[in-house]
Amino acid sequence: QVQLVESGGGLVQAGGSLILSCAASGSTITSYAMGWFRQAPGKEREFVATISKSGYNTYYGDSVKGRFTIARDNAKNTMYLQMNSLKPEDTAVYYCAAKVVLIDYFVIGRNEYNYWGQGTQVTVSS
Repeated sequence: QVQLVESGGGLVQAGGSLILSCAASGSTITSYAMGWFRQAPGKEREFVATISKSGYNTYYGDSVKGRFTIARDNAKNTMYLQMNSLKPEDTAVYYCAAKVVLIDYFVIGRNEYNYWGQGTQVTVSS
C-alpha cells in the first residue's frame, strides 16, 4: 500500500509558477498510474493531469493544457506538477492520487484511483 504526501503549494501572484511534488512511500510507484486533481471551495474535485507508470503517456484537463506539466521520477518515488501562467481560477487544494495498473497508460477518472494524498493548498492572487 502506498502513502502519498503533497508539497510545494503556496501563495503566488497571477502569471507566476509553482512546482508541486507528490512523494510516495510504502511502495515503489513503478506499478502505479498517477494523477493530480484539485478542489476549490464549494466545487467538486476536478481532474488536472495524469501520467502512466513509465511516464511516457500523459493527459491534461482542458483548463490546464499548455500551462501545466506532469512528470515523475520513479527512481525518487516522486511525481511532480509544474504549473506556469497561474490564474486566480487555479486556486484550490491540489491532491495527488495513485492506482495500480497492468498496462502503461494513464487513468483519468477520479473514482478509479485507490490512493490519495492529503492535499496542498495553492492560492493565486490577482
